[in-house]
Amino acid sequence: MFDDSEDPGAAATRLTGRTATGERPLSGALAEVTLDDGRAVMVKRADSLEAARAEAAGLRWLAEAGSVRVPTVYGPDAQWLVTDLVPRGRPSRDAAAELGRALAGLHLAGAPAFGAGPPGGPREAYIGRAPMRNIEGADWAEWYAEHRVLPYLRLAVDEGTIAAGEVPVIERLCELLPDLAGPAEPPARLHGDLWNGNVRWGADGHAWLIDPAAHGGHRETDLAMLHLFGCPYLDEVLRGYERAAPLADGWADRIGLHQLFPLLVHAVLFGRGYAQQALSTAKAALER
Repeated sequence: MFDDSEDPGAAATRLTGRTATGERPLSGALAEVTLDDGRAVMVKRADSLEAARAEAAGLRWLAEAGSVRVPTVYGPDAQWLVTDLVPRGRPSRDAAAELGRALAGLHLAGAPAFGAGPPGGPREAYIGRAPMRNIEGADWAEWYAEHRVLPYLRLAVDEGTIAAGEVPVIERLCELLPDLAGPAEPPARLHGDLWNGNVRWGADGHAWLIDPAAHGGHRETDLAMLHLFGCPYLDEVLRGYERAAPLADGWADRIGLHQLFPLLVHAVLFGRGYAQQALSTAKAALER
């Protein structure tokens, strides 16, 4: 049960063991809290215990790879998630190339299976505010169709965002995924929601990752999401990545396949514009 009487400063004090000396609201759910040792932490009011557990477990799993930079996690509990605050800086080519190398290391750290969730995280997880079930599978194309694309297609149809007559193009793409997916690869450890808003360009000159929807998946999926929503110096990110872990031939032609999942998630969350983009992406992939 939520304790509505507790404010972000009290939550930060309880979960970090340091006294809060200042508090600055950032939104209805976020606040920046200064501690008595001079550090600043980000305090997030969780939508649910499962959402807080999923984010905390994801951050810790990414950190265990020893490659990408993520903020330290305190908590979570049923109401709050507290992490170290990463002071904002500006993106740079050097930081982007370093991010590419770090992402390669993260992906190569691997996962037990496609769809495997972080240790200690819930099976019923989230991507943004959308539910995301961590169900394991051995074959990427089959798993991706069944547990990432089709559930959100059904939700979009139920909500009227995608019409029943538009469904076959995405279903057809799912049928053909085994032939379109490229060479088989082992499960990668994914951030899972890697749009530029979840890349924090730090004042220390490095890129940090926040707000993951971490799970085992195909490494091209993280890179496809960076393409989908844009990323500063993306060419340098990719150059750094390929130097560390070259991508399979034809990966650029498969970007649309991997974008279909986040596009359908956004269609469920934000409406028809993303549904149209998902349909166009599916049609383009079928025409290749």
